[in-house]
Amino acid sequence: MRVQRKLTGGSGEPVALTIGNFDGVHRGHQAMLARLIDAAEDLGLPPAVMTFEPHPREFFAPAGAPPRLSTLRAKLDLFRAYGVAITYVARFNARLASLTAGEFVTDVLENGVNAHWVLVGDDFRFGRGRQGDLALLRATARGFSVEAMRTVEVAGERASSTAVRDALAKDDLARAEALLGRNYAISGHVGHGDKRGRGLGFPTANVALRRMPPLTGIFTVRVHGLPGGPRTGVASVGVRPTVKTDGKPLLEVFMLDFDETIYGRRITVEFLHKLRDEARFPDVEALARQMVRDVADAREYFAAHG
Repeated sequence: MRVQRKLTGGSGEPVALTIGNFDGVHRGHQAMLARLIDAAEDLGLPPAVMTFEPHPREFFAPAGAPPRLSTLRAKLDLFRAYGVAITYVARFNARLASLTAGEFVTDVLENGVNAHWVLVGDDFRFGRGRQGDLALLRATARGFSVEAMRTVEVAGERASSTAVRDALAKDDLARAEALLGRNYAISGHVGHGDKRGRGLGFPTANVALRRMPPLTGIFTVRVHGLPGGPRTGVASVGVRPTVKTDGKPLLEVFMLDFDETIYGRRITVEFLHKLRDEARFPDVEALARQMVRDVADAREYFAAHG
């Protein structure tokens, strides 16, 4: 898959295109990608996706933006897995935000990425002040045809990034899994921590998080990307209130029956079951005793669930 960040100037290569934030790449997004691949094959065009970085809501109101379900890297990995040939990563900045709906159609879609067929959601909005909608897109487009994707429902609920965030915030991992079509996961590179876990007898793989995640607490997890295949473990997601006061989010994973050096390795942590909320303990000894119970509970979970 080719990743392209330039949206102007034209590549000369016509594409079939779908547009969106694709946060989480949930089942609604997956249906769009499947339709894109089918249409691109029928039309003899490379299937392409346009996504935005950062999320527009992070640009306009960073303090009030919702937690991200997926990083850009995770989205790109999923696009590639679905067969997307080109991903246009549109930098959402003041220039892009200032384009009128008509300018977005002409400068970006027609003269920029050379779209010949465009798929959007039925609630798609674009252009300065979100002035453009599906009807305006169809009326303005001269060089491409437009198709709208109907809403995808899961158990009577609209599949959306908002619904997935709500499920995760409420610790409803089963609902999140149904909406995503897979277990929720966080990916990142293992970095050096302060070695507190090792000092307590629980060495952890630490993944720094740039933003607060959509879920917090202590979980049973499956870890991918390790030597020898997936491993089971216990993960803590949050701000570690017992040992830190800086409020920076961190993902820490203790893997059962595993003690290898994996600094720098990219791992994916798949969340299976919540054990408890994050808590502040009176001292590190009390924290260590709770960690012993967490590991025992995790082993019991995996013994029951495989």
